Amino acid sequence: PPSRSGKDNQTTLNDEEPFCLLMLESVPDLNYFGQGGQFFPRWTWRAVEDVDDSGQAGFDLSDGDDVIVEGYRRLDNVSDAALVDYRAQYGPDVTTDDIFDYVYGLLHSPDYRTRYAADLKKQLPRIPRVADPEDFWAFVRAGRDLGELHRDYERVAPYPLVISGDVPQGDPYDWYRVQKMRYGGRGGKDKTTIQYNSRITITGIPEEAQEYMLGSRSGLDWILERYQVKTDKASGIVNDPNDWSREVGNPRYILDLIQRITTVSVRTVQIVQRLPKLRV
Repeated sequence: PPSRSGKDNQTTLNDEEPFCLLMLESVPDLNYFGQGGQFFPRWTWRAVEDVDDSGQAGFDLSDGDDVIVEGYRRLDNVSDAALVDYRAQYGPDVTTDDIFDYVYGLLHSPDYRTRYAADLKKQLPRIPRVADPEDFWAFVRAGRDLGELHRDYERVAPYPLVISGDVPQGDPYDWYRVQKMRYGGRGGKDKTTIQYNSRITITGIPEEAQEYMLGSRSGLDWILERYQVKTDKASGIVNDPNDWSREVGNPRYILDLIQRITTVSVRTVQIVQRLPKLRV
């Protein structure tokens, strides 16, 4: 989703925020990035009708490859026309999944974001087709790898960071509890270090992890900003991220998350660096 801001139910592009996007495996809050966004689902689901317009039992005219879950049929959001066009240019083996992955890979291209920076502040992204089929498949592979990383961030291997104080004493939920995490150094300028709490310090964060940006913040910046105990002034409601650790039965959840997001960040940067130049 490009960054957006909303007013009186009207959605307009926000020129102040850089373009960013993220693939999710669940239906998101429209304010996922702290302000309104635009979302494009891979699939649409439509209820399977048991009767036709006359009230009689209808025939199932599907092609037999339909996916039906709890009475809903999955519809592909990549159009047949798009599939025909892409196959004409890149070969008959192109699938709708390939097209979706191509788009995700292309939108991570630094060349694309630089070339179309002005347009991305005014309108939704337009997707050019690259000239070389080899480049097309390179973007497909990159988009697929990036999508798997970003959707499954909670299941990637934790990055081998150096963690001092990682030997709980007493209640482990209290030991790993966070209040407000901070980067190291004076003024929090050392982003290779995170002061997790008064007992635990994380070091060895690769500098390139900060290069993976989601808008104006890195992935790790978002974790430190969002995973802190806050009280809403208007309602008095306490937002405590430690509650989720108890809900999932993992006192180390937030600590593990920092290691996993470091893995996601480093691998994302590596994939983006290998993207081909944009030749459309």
